[in-house]
Amino acid sequence: MAEQLKRILVVDDEENTRIALTRLLSREGYEVNTAANGLEALSSLRNNPAELIITDLNMPEMNGLTFLRELNREYPTSNVIMITAFGEVESYLEALNLGAFEYLNKPLRLEELRKVMGKMFPPPAT
Repeated sequence: MAEQLKRILVVDDEENTRIALTRLLSREGYEVNTAANGLEALSSLRNNPAELIITDLNMPEMNGLTFLRELNREYPTSNVIMITAFGEVESYLEALNLGAFEYLNKPLRLEELRKVMGKMFPPPAT
């Protein structure tokens, strides 16, 4: 586990995705909180800051891109991985332009997620 990464917020309107990611990441040693949409996520972050946010693109009430815009206003140094089952070039480019570190397609593969997290939070040099 990267030393500086302990808390992760998973934002997805699909309960099964939230449960699966929570189980996977908890087994990896992370503290995981969840939210069903961007509004819930912003509320959660006020009380439970996270070093990494994994958010879905397509959600009701506040989609992933709108959430990313709000994050930039309230938490400009947020580390974000955008996930989606409906990847398109336009949303990919917009997410990266808004500061997402990576844009991954569902279903997520644990090894792919580990690799991206390792790039975001490299282990300290010894």
